[in-house]
Amino acid sequence: MSLTRRDLLLAAGASLAVTPAVAGAQAAPAKPEEAPPVRRTPAGRVRTLNGWSLPHRMNGGVKEFHLVAEEIEHEFAPGSKAICWGYNGSTPGPTIEATEGDRVRIYVSNHLREPTTIHWHGLILPSGMDGVGGLSQPKIQPGETYAYEFTLRQHGSHMYHPHADEMVQMAMGMMGLFVIHPRGGDHVDRDYALLLHNFALHPGTRRPDPAVMQDFDLWTFNSKVFPAIEPIVARSGERVRIRVGNLSMWNHPIHLHGVQFEVTGGDGGRWPKAQWRREVTEIVGVGQMRDIEFVAVPGDWAFHCHMSHHTMGPMGHDIPNTLGVDQRGVEERIRKMLPGYMAMGQHGMSEHQEHTDSGHMKGPENTLAMMAGKGPFGNIEMGGMFTVVKVRDDIAPGDFRDPGWYPNPPGTVARRVSSDPGFGTPVRRSGS
Repeated sequence: MSLTRRDLLLAAGASLAVTPAVAGAQAAPAKPEEAPPVRRTPAGRVRTLNGWSLPHRMNGGVKEFHLVAEEIEHEFAPGSKAICWGYNGSTPGPTIEATEGDRVRIYVSNHLREPTTIHWHGLILPSGMDGVGGLSQPKIQPGETYAYEFTLRQHGSHMYHPHADEMVQMAMGMMGLFVIHPRGGDHVDRDYALLLHNFALHPGTRRPDPAVMQDFDLWTFNSKVFPAIEPIVARSGERVRIRVGNLSMWNHPIHLHGVQFEVTGGDGGRWPKAQWRREVTEIVGVGQMRDIEFVAVPGDWAFHCHMSHHTMGPMGHDIPNTLGVDQRGVEERIRKMLPGYMAMGQHGMSEHQEHTDSGHMKGPENTLAMMAGKGPFGNIEMGGMFTVVKVRDDIAPGDFRDPGWYPNPPGTVARRVSSDPGFGTPVRRSGS
């Protein structure tokens, strides 16, 4: 099987040297060079869409991880790259996985040009390990490495992010997931995780704008936009969990087609079964985690934010509404000033993807189209926070490869029955 980018990232993470000079830690941990021989242990019970889990090493009974805050080049989707900030070469940073009761030591090296910290969002720990710059600790200056050390006294889905120049650093992509498995485990066959975020990448630019919080954004799952977001793959009958965290600037109603899922937990860990709720859409508020679980049924099922503009690529806001406007008279005149201009929007935006796919409407450099992605029946006309749950009867346990499009059984696809606009005798309400 060919190596994927995920495999390469895991290999790179496994080769990280954990020999930092610790500055400002409350208790000096054992120096790695004085410790007995240790074995680096790969992580990976959780499948982070388009991401990876950070390997750790055991040192005197403590699980050691090493995060590096740094500037990176990130690709949101083919055709759009930006200079972002992240951890260990990626945004979001690698998922940290551990087990309730573990003692962890997390080295954080700052390769940025300004101070930073890390806040362990939702974790129960000593005040001095909470990571709020100026309040609970000195800031980590450029070139310094700090150590955070604490015992995990809970389980559940959690996050990490800076609490220093927070608006800028998070807007630039600095965040990650922290998953604490319960002692004794819990039964799910597939365990996925993703972070909701938004980036304001203005047309033709290469650095996100931290001053723009909602408009003209790239709305992302794990800093990717559709169609670059990996599918969620499962075998029919498997129990699937999706951990969803929100560090964007808006709340997101996350909707899954095809099943009624159960909301089983969040920042506070896995809830007692009596508290589970059956839903098809769950709002994940800013700063929240939510775990949803379901039994997979065959098909290709959309999984997305239900705010329609969050499933679109970059859009021009505050432009004139051209619905119903005949633009033929001005199109030729505008072309004299803007060669190649095409009037659109009189009948809706559906034609946008057709024109961009054909090359008629080339947008600004390094800027994605508003709609993208193709399915077995044509243009999907989506972007942003959208992916597909792909469930098949014949997928092997542990196989996460994209199985392609679902072969619908005969007679189970909606079909055309007429091309006559006057077909049938539909009842209409009168007098309104």
